[in-house]
Amino acid sequence: MASAVHLFGTRDYDDVTVTDVCSRAKVSKRYFYEHFRDREDLVIKVQRERNEWLLREVAAAAPPSPAGLADVFRPALRTLVGLLRDNPETAHVIYINAPRMETRRRGVLHEDAHFVGLMLRPLMTPKDQVAYDRTLLALVAGVSEVIIDWLTHGMPGDPDQLADHLTTIAVALAGSL
Repeated sequence: MASAVHLFGTRDYDDVTVTDVCSRAKVSKRYFYEHFRDREDLVIKVQRERNEWLLREVAAAAPPSPAGLADVFRPALRTLVGLLRDNPETAHVIYINAPRMETRRRGVLHEDAHFVGLMLRPLMTPKDQVAYDRTLLALVAGVSEVIIDWLTHGMPGDPDQLADHLTTIAVALAGSL
């Protein structure tokens, strides 16, 4: 898994082969195929594991009794941006290579929207569940696209400023509910 994170985190998905992964991990192809169906299965599992780690860290940053939306989003988004900055290979796996697998990407966006809904539960009860779910999906997809843009441009600027911009966007969207 660590070899896959490194390879998919430093190269494009199409440029990583099973042979590359096996060579870097110092395992045989037979061993690889005992654990994964193919390269896509590997990247899905790597992406899932890295995304779950990221969400656990973001959840841990949220205060137990937030007073408002900014109190939920600011620490969560600062943690998210900081972790991505400090773990660029993980960032690349989650936000650059995984989106090329469009069906999986849409599933991850829905999972992450559900996660944000759980974080907001202490602050709001949706009046219109469909509108609420759609707004959370738009929020997560929008934040993801801004992060993808930031990553593909070499992570320019102050990460705290990016987190503040994302917080403003998140509060505006969530506050519209």
